[in-house]
Amino acid sequence: MDLNILRHSCAHVMAQAVKELWPEVKLAIGPPIEDGFYYDFDTSAALSAGKKEVFSDEDLVKIEEKMAQIIHKDEPFLRQEISKKQAEELFGQLKEDYKLELIGDIPDEKVSIYKTGDSFVDLCRGPHIESTGKIKVFKLLSVAGAYWHGIETNPMLQRIYGTCFETRKELDEYLKDVEESKLRDHRKLGPQLEFFDIYQEDAGPGLVFYHPKGALLRKIIEDYEKTEHLKRGYQMVITPHIMQAELWKRSGHYDYYRENMYTFKIQEKEFVLKPMNCPGHILIYKSKTRSYRDLPIRFFELGTVYRHEKAGVMHGLLRVRGFTQDDAHIFCLASQLKAEIKAIVEFVFATMKVFGFSNMEIGLSTRPEKSIGSDQDWKLATDALDESLKELDLSYSLNEGEGAFYGPKIDIKLKDALKRAWQCATIQCDFALPKRFELEYVDADGSLKQPIMLHRVLLGSLERFVACLIEHYAADLPLWLAPIQTVVVPLKEDLAEYASKVRNILENNGIRTEIDMRNETLNKRIRQAELEKIPYLLVLGEREAKTDSVSVRKRHVGDQGSASINEFIEKIKREIEVK
Repeated sequence: MDLNILRHSCAHVMAQAVKELWPEVKLAIGPPIEDGFYYDFDTSAALSAGKKEVFSDEDLVKIEEKMAQIIHKDEPFLRQEISKKQAEELFGQLKEDYKLELIGDIPDEKVSIYKTGDSFVDLCRGPHIESTGKIKVFKLLSVAGAYWHGIETNPMLQRIYGTCFETRKELDEYLKDVEESKLRDHRKLGPQLEFFDIYQEDAGPGLVFYHPKGALLRKIIEDYEKTEHLKRGYQMVITPHIMQAELWKRSGHYDYYRENMYTFKIQEKEFVLKPMNCPGHILIYKSKTRSYRDLPIRFFELGTVYRHEKAGVMHGLLRVRGFTQDDAHIFCLASQLKAEIKAIVEFVFATMKVFGFSNMEIGLSTRPEKSIGSDQDWKLATDALDESLKELDLSYSLNEGEGAFYGPKIDIKLKDALKRAWQCATIQCDFALPKRFELEYVDADGSLKQPIMLHRVLLGSLERFVACLIEHYAADLPLWLAPIQTVVVPLKEDLAEYASKVRNILENNGIRTEIDMRNETLNKRIRQAELEKIPYLLVLGEREAKTDSVSVRKRHVGDQGSASINEFIEKIKREIEVK
């Protein structure tokens, strides 16, 4: 059985149950999604009728019970095609305002509706399963707010999330993963461990504040990336955060991305807070004459960009309004194109392996409906990406019409410890922007020719990647990534001087260290280090002070015995080096 069809049908059963329990609630939309389904409801009429909250946890139990009754009746899903006029009359009588709006947006003369039970009817293209009795196991998961069409000036709806599977075993495994994902949620662990916070009320939504530990983690990631890029022939660049609107009009972003851009005026001149880094890199390329001998040129920037995301879609570090990309643009010859693409893919895989990810899935996205550039250029670009993946013997899925407006792209998603997919790396092949900006190089025969441009990120947004790391490791980061690698714990106050000496020696050897001098028992301080997920705890007593040693306690392992300071440093350095 097709799981999407099963889940779509279950969403309709949920909507039917809600309407039977609260007839005054209005229906919006209810699609299947990757791990289940949801349905949006306008509950304002129910609230005005005296109910304090729709939907509470108790309400979800009631809905599940009503759904079980509908499923037990094994009611058929009856499909019917009617004219738009008939549909408008039908849903007008039912006072389903959102369905009327949806009908108005449908270009066809006829629409399809589905009926179940005595009175439930819904506007839907389908398909659905044969009858409600085919639904075997399901679970309603949570309630969230969602703006109609995702636009914050539209009414706020109530969204019920649920899931269903063909077997109880599959559902139980999924629910176990859901509970585990709650424990790993970066929105909880990040602030709790003082990595980051989002001060929505004070600074505004979608703006990230890194605390000292989070800033240290960012620095570790950035330092690694800078080193690896320089090894591979990339050149570091830095571009301004604001640039004139004319630049974005020339690039096409102003026409195709305007709703996501922040614009403002300086002395009557319109400027844009950059949503992308590519125009800045293009200007650097254009700053002097380039020869074919110079190519490929690889510009790399840890560039912070700003995008006007809708309030309803922001989600921790995963969807924010200000974020930093590990962004690079490669200007190359046609003969170099595939080699550059393959080198990027290999760079992605090598980088992900270092950070602890080995399972990835790849997608090739083709030309969208709104785009720039000629058919010939799109074909050349798409073929180059396609052939590069085939030559690397990598399997991939085809995502029709999901490319960038200026070119096709390869997306690489990594799978975390719970096998959830995270979008990180992207490689985009672009003939259009070099043409728009009249980029040139001097060829061997002295003629001027146009280079090809590759846009690429490895980790993607550093914010998203930090979230991914926190959830993948449940914030229990590998030693080389841990912001604080050791905590020094002197057993007595008069050992403070020796504790400072140990810390200084460790820090001089590049080991990130803190001292816990709190007037607490050793067990309480060990417990605190465990809660903060510190890899090593170094206990100092009189014996350690006399022998220039430390008593080592390793997270998840326990006591490791005593070692001289130098022995411990050698051991921890080896562990850091192997990552």
